[in-house]
Amino acid sequence: MIPIHELLNKILWNSEFGKGTFEIGYFDRVAQKIMRVPFKNILLEKGNHATFQLMDANGELLTIPFHRVREVYKDGELIWNRPH
Repeated sequence: MIPIHELLNKILWNSEFGKGTFEIGYFDRVAQKIMRVPFKNILLEKGNHATFQLMDANGELLTIPFHRVREVYKDGELIWNRPH
């Protein structure tokens, strides 16, 4: 399985692979479930291989560690998942 930071870079930088609609599924510790968010809503900091940022529904900026990413979808189809 490709590491999550490599997959996210592939989505960003490989123009052919990056075509489509992507969603990231991460484990939310408060809700105790996987939350799916559009890839376009996350902020990736160049050189940061540990976290991404996401604006929640209340406008608060959340920092999500990559180890909490459980799933990645492309056009609604699961293309990557981390064993639970």
